Amino acid sequence: MPQFAAWLLLVFLVAGLGTAQDSLLVEAESFEDHGGWRLDTQFVEVMGSPYLLAHGLGRPVDDAVTRVELASGGQWHVWVRTIDWVARWGATGAPGRFQLCIGSQWRGEFGARGAQWEWQPGGIVELAAGEVALRLRDLTGFDGRCDAIWLTKSADARPPEGEALGPWRRNQAGLSEEPELAPAHDLVVVGGGYAGMAAAIAAARMGCSVALIQNRPVLGGNGSSEVRVWSQGETRRGLFPRIGEIVEEFRDHAKHSPGTYEEFGDAHKETVVRAEPNVSLYLNHHVYGVARRGDRIVSVDALETASGRRTRFRATLFADCTGHGTVGFLTSAEWEMTPRGRLGMSNMWRWEQGNEPVAFTASPWRLPMTLADFPYPRGGEGKWFWESGFDLDPIGQAEAIRDWNLRAVYSAFHTMKHGARAAEHENARLTWIAFIGGTRESRRLLGDVVLTQEDIVTKRAFPDGCVPSTWTIDLHYPKSPYDKKFPDNPFISEARHDRRVDRNHGYPVPYRCFYSRNIDNLFMAGRCISVTHEALGTVRVMRTCGMMGEVVGKAASVCIDQDVMPRAVYQRHWELLAELLRLPGGARRATVGGELTIPEVTQVVVPLTGIDPTTLDGLVIDDADAVLFGFWGRSSGLKPHVAHGYRYSNDPQASASFPIAVQKNGSYEVRFFVAPHGNRTGQAKVVIDTGMARVEREIDLRADPGTQPFVVLGSFRFRLDKPASVTLTNRGGGFLHADAVQVVAER
Repeated sequence: MPQFAAWLLLVFLVAGLGTAQDSLLVEAESFEDHGGWRLDTQFVEVMGSPYLLAHGLGRPVDDAVTRVELASGGQWHVWVRTIDWVARWGATGAPGRFQLCIGSQWRGEFGARGAQWEWQPGGIVELAAGEVALRLRDLTGFDGRCDAIWLTKSADARPPEGEALGPWRRNQAGLSEEPELAPAHDLVVVGGGYAGMAAAIAAARMGCSVALIQNRPVLGGNGSSEVRVWSQGETRRGLFPRIGEIVEEFRDHAKHSPGTYEEFGDAHKETVVRAEPNVSLYLNHHVYGVARRGDRIVSVDALETASGRRTRFRATLFADCTGHGTVGFLTSAEWEMTPRGRLGMSNMWRWEQGNEPVAFTASPWRLPMTLADFPYPRGGEGKWFWESGFDLDPIGQAEAIRDWNLRAVYSAFHTMKHGARAAEHENARLTWIAFIGGTRESRRLLGDVVLTQEDIVTKRAFPDGCVPSTWTIDLHYPKSPYDKKFPDNPFISEARHDRRVDRNHGYPVPYRCFYSRNIDNLFMAGRCISVTHEALGTVRVMRTCGMMGEVVGKAASVCIDQDVMPRAVYQRHWELLAELLRLPGGARRATVGGELTIPEVTQVVVPLTGIDPTTLDGLVIDDADAVLFGFWGRSSGLKPHVAHGYRYSNDPQASASFPIAVQKNGSYEVRFFVAPHGNRTGQAKVVIDTGMARVEREIDLRADPGTQPFVVLGSFRFRLDKPASVTLTNRGGGFLHADAVQVVAER
């Protein structure tokens, strides 16, 4: 089926009688009690419906139960729409088997065949008129799935597939053609990840009325407990150091990824959003259609994923924060997607050692693995690099990518339980696998600027640069040698970093990347903004995406206030937006153009990652104040360091000169801060120029300086009227390291 080939397919129905008395359609998502089954909505764009998923990690989940009303008694023919999810690879064993009980009658096994979603027959049942119970019983715990159940009295009838399925479903339920109208808003934000949350909050605090639409039950996207990617990217720095303060209000504080459920704070995120009186939050709503007039969006249509109720949202402005560029795609906004070699999808996982033996068998459908075929999940965690789908369609083949990830994880854990280290894992049990895929790259919507890797590493200055991107240009590729056994779809990745990104101040991403170049009233924020594949490697992390949302939200308020579209904010009202970006994140007004309330705390504090220079004696000259020549990278990985990090370089022409300006004449001890490492040079040349004399020293940057994180260069006499400096160059191989110079008066 083509993606969004017919928007009529995107109609989800409540359990109930169809228009005819001799048939009944029951959508699995409408079951009154899902039991242990999970509602999976992430593939609606392709298959046209959500479904229930028995995600039990190898242990059968509790039954899903509902009740329906039959208009008449008699013989009913049973159909169930499902799939054998490993059959697409020709695997045997059907891990997703389940049963359907109608009243007291169990109807065989489903999910045992079919490489594609299809209606599978369940025989005939004799039923009386009136209420009857339906029950889905999982038999394996390995991700069985049910889309819908159809009961019919006609022996010859067969439910349709393909493009006919959507209209048929709507006819069976007797649903109205027209969605309900939601109140009109200034801004509709589609997507409730970090970008969407921040856009909604920022716009609301600047007086806009906002609808925030999210197709999952929780907010946060990849940064929620469902996916558990910890938030990265530094906030509150660069040209507009207030940007990021809203993100800091709701971001997770996970110590690593995947972390624990509690660390991702789903409830806290929802509380922060619901505290905004100008935001109307719509969880479990999937946007499937867009109405456009000329080059502007008029409305978007969304379906409540469990009830099937359709709602139309009208607004002056729209923001696509879906990650997939869904709204832009539906609107025919210009977009692009790297055809092959994209960043993939991760489904991270956790396991733990218990106090008693636990059985686990993924057979015979598992991948043939040994312990050498995957990195051992140390600490009980399968981390971000369990990733696949680099060359597959991240939208049209998203379910297959997710299922391949699940199959790889189950196969690896089976190998741990039954392979060469089986004795170590007798008590091991799986505790969590993400069934919601952590997609990193799909469509990118095109704006007036398409940011490139070259722009970032050469520090190209755009007049509308605003969002500081501090993550490295981090691209993922299949990791050798783990890609040898499954070359068609490897599932272990490696990250290759271009570290020429300013980790301290950040590269300011231009505002013109945040609106569509051909749809007048469409903003975008998150990983679907206007960048190349390579540039996406730095801007895609959560807190950076959230800061994009803050800019979009405030830009939306300028649009409403000045009665203009997003492009005109750059062309004619940039200083108005810049003024808003300088405000604290907590600044607010009840209406657009109303009186601003500024919170009392106004000092910008950029968090330090190292030693606070104010706690050190004497004069401290940080690398941020040094005069640099040649190519230098920036990092904060080695501890200890001063302030926000240090510089490093293997450029033979590189030098770093630290200016010294003492407060009075006298003798001073000069110290050079060092974070030793094996890749540093052993022959760093340091010249101390007092303005009256030049003294040369050689230091080994590989050697541990001992109890103090510095090397004493000696005592020297300085005068107020003599410019002085400490300059570092390289005499041999290895990297230079430039962190800070300390000058302490001698008593």
